[in-house]
Amino acid sequence: MGVRIRTAGAGDRELVVRLLDAAFQDDPVSGWVFPGEGHRRVAHPRLMAAFADIVFSVGRIDVTEDGAACALWMSLPADEQDHDDEGPARLREAVDPENERVELIGRLTAGIHPSGRAHEYLWMIAAAPERQGEGLGTALLNSVLERCDRDGLPAYLEASNDRSRKLYERLGFELQGRPLDLPDGPRMWPMWREPRA
Repeated sequence: MGVRIRTAGAGDRELVVRLLDAAFQDDPVSGWVFPGEGHRRVAHPRLMAAFADIVFSVGRIDVTEDGAACALWMSLPADEQDHDDEGPARLREAVDPENERVELIGRLTAGIHPSGRAHEYLWMIAAAPERQGEGLGTALLNSVLERCDRDGLPAYLEASNDRSRKLYERLGFELQGRPLDLPDGPRMWPMWREPRA
C-alpha cells in the first residue's frame, strides 16, 4: 500500500503547524534555539507557524493524505542572490523578540545555502511522533526527488540531527561543504543531491 500525497492548502495550516511543532519540539536545533523547555513549549509553535506561512506564500507544502506527515519545499532559481537580509530580524521580532537565536539560526543557514544553480530546497519535513519510522518521510521526499531526477534538478537541505542525516544519505544526499556547528550548540549538515539519470 503506497502513501498518498497531496499539496496542502490554506485550510491545512493548523495541521502543518501541529506536525512541525510535535516533530521538532525535542530536536537538537530547536532545543538550542529555545533552551528552556517551558519557554520552548510556548514559543516553538509560533516559529513553526511562521515557517509554514513563509512556505505557503512562496513555496509548496506536501502532506500525506492521512495528515500524519508534511514536507515544506521551495523552488529556488539559479540567480537567487537577493537574500532578504532583514528576514531573520523580522522573524525574531514576530516570534520571540528577546531571543537572538531565532534570528541567528536564519542568518547562519542562509550563509551556507548554495547559490548559482536552480534547486529544490527542503526547508523542513515532519511526521507525527507516533508515526515516525513508517516511511512517510521517505515517501514525501521521493515524490519530489523523482521529479528532480526527471527535470535534472538538484535538491538541498540542512539536516538537524544524525537520524535524519542518515535517511537523507540513503536517498542520495551528500554533505555540502563543512557541517555547521551552532555556537555552543549542535551540528547541522548542509546536504546536496545531484539528480539521478
